Amino acid sequence: MTNEPTAATAVAAHRAPVIEFDAVIKRYAPPPGAPRSDRPAVDSFSATVPSGSTTVLLGSSGCGKTTLLRMVNRMVEPTGGRILLDGEDVLTRDPVGLRRSIGYVMQNAGLLPHRRVIDNITLVPRLIGTDGRRAAERARELMDLLGLAPDLARRYPHQLSGGQAQRVGVARALAADPGLLLMDEPFGAVDPLVRRELQRELIRIQAELAKTILFVTHDVDEALALGDEIILLRDGARIAQRGSGAQLLADPADDFVVRFLGLDDADRALRLAEVAGRRVVLDGAGRALGRLTGGPGEPSGRAAAPAGRSEEHTSELQSRSAI
Repeated sequence: MTNEPTAATAVAAHRAPVIEFDAVIKRYAPPPGAPRSDRPAVDSFSATVPSGSTTVLLGSSGCGKTTLLRMVNRMVEPTGGRILLDGEDVLTRDPVGLRRSIGYVMQNAGLLPHRRVIDNITLVPRLIGTDGRRAAERARELMDLLGLAPDLARRYPHQLSGGQAQRVGVARALAADPGLLLMDEPFGAVDPLVRRELQRELIRIQAELAKTILFVTHDVDEALALGDEIILLRDGARIAQRGSGAQLLADPADDFVVRFLGLDDADRALRLAEVAGRRVVLDGAGRALGRLTGGPGEPSGRAAAPAGRSEEHTSELQSRSAI
């Protein structure tokens, strides 16, 4: 019997699926002695996540966004409705096989403390039958992709910085080349500078690999930086608004969306100023965030990316400056 994956398995591992949530409901039993609540954690949520896109579930703590994410790989079972991956109900899949076919990145990396970095990254490939040499080669490729020095392969998780540990967590999620990545506030436990670096790396990797990514966060700026589409959730995972970051900023659906995005906060309001003949975008405190091009000899309608910011992030500046 060979240890090599079958052709069918290899194709499935590389396909970026469409995710369909069809009237999904989740109710949790109340703790012993507590009164039963009629309000579900997820209240009839329906949405489609396109193949190869990054969709962000944005909302406050307890709104149901992580529950939605964990129902995709059956770490939480839905009470009602269906979740489909390329038309196949996840409840018809073996849960262990399903989870091994999906990359999963959590907030604190979740690395096995007694295993070296190389063993953490190769865990899933080895579980699905990839031979050790091939798995190790894949791990080294991913370490290089994520900017991890080769000598880190022999270290244990406690010997890593927070940013290094999160990069290893992303490498582990990508090791079996899944088509789908579930990312549950993966950068929330690192400092702001490292978080921005990790966000830029995710944008770069996604441009290269085109996975289907479902990303959970409560951070508005992170959602604007990363999401092809943002689904803003109220309590019970009820959709307040969905669309691109520019659409949400330019045309908020109601006061809840305005408040959540901070559009009522004078300190977050952006304005245009002319400096040395160029239109510069300033925040409420007068700090420069970027500049708008479109003057003589320049292409119209582009937001120039300031140092340290992704072009994807600064492309939102025009919409914000109009609010």
